Amino acid sequence: MVESSRCGGTALRNLSGDKGTILVVDDEASIRRILQTRLEMIGYRVVTASDGEEALSAFRLLTPDLIVLDVMMPKLDGYGVCQELRKESDVPIIMLTALGDVADRITGLELGADDYMTKPFSPKELEARIACVLKRRSHKTSINTIPNSLVIHVGNLKIDINKRQVHKNEQRIRLTGVEFSLLELLVNHSGKIFSRAKILQQLWGFVPEMNIDTRVVDVHISRLRTKVESDPNNPEFIITARGSGYFFPRIIDSEQE
Repeated sequence: MVESSRCGGTALRNLSGDKGTILVVDDEASIRRILQTRLEMIGYRVVTASDGEEALSAFRLLTPDLIVLDVMMPKLDGYGVCQELRKESDVPIIMLTALGDVADRITGLELGADDYMTKPFSPKELEARIACVLKRRSHKTSINTIPNSLVIHVGNLKIDINKRQVHKNEQRIRLTGVEFSLLELLVNHSGKIFSRAKILQQLWGFVPEMNIDTRVVDVHISRLRTKVESDPNNPEFIITARGSGYFFPRIIDSEQE
């Protein structure tokens, strides 16, 4: 049985077999319909919004598990929505963009989006990326129930792997889900160099087909450095192996708390 309700201009339909709530934001009604139908068929609840202002209202009222966010919209564009959301939440965001310029396409990542896809896109690939992002978030939720926590101390950082928390100089710093997963990957394999393609495969679940895909990793590395490094231009934790990828220095000081 399908139930429908309205919140301003935002539509929500609840279906059985709930796998989580997804907010789809796009000013093109056809895209909203296609994504809503496909995502509901595989068990998600779907919220739709047609502009940025509706998106923020829907998010604050319904707290979705993930947002699929178009860039070019009236009233408030996707960049503005992403920027506002990152002031109050680390909800996963996958951006949709029709913009052709590389710099424009990665702007959303610099503002805190987890991933992006360019239009026209494959709904099936989007579904796969949604599942991958939500899997990371589910891992975060379940691991928080573990009573003991592997805590790693390195320099001025305290990294709690199970609680997925990082403290710098005893002050907690806020990381998005993908930022922590990136840090966790490098920390758990400290001393090992990960290529950009390998990081994409490990965290995003796909093998890059173009060089632009690997820029996703570079942007998240840059954001992570601004948060954990004392001097992001001269990093001591997130190290670049020129021509190869990234690595975290070998850890010798960790403890079980």
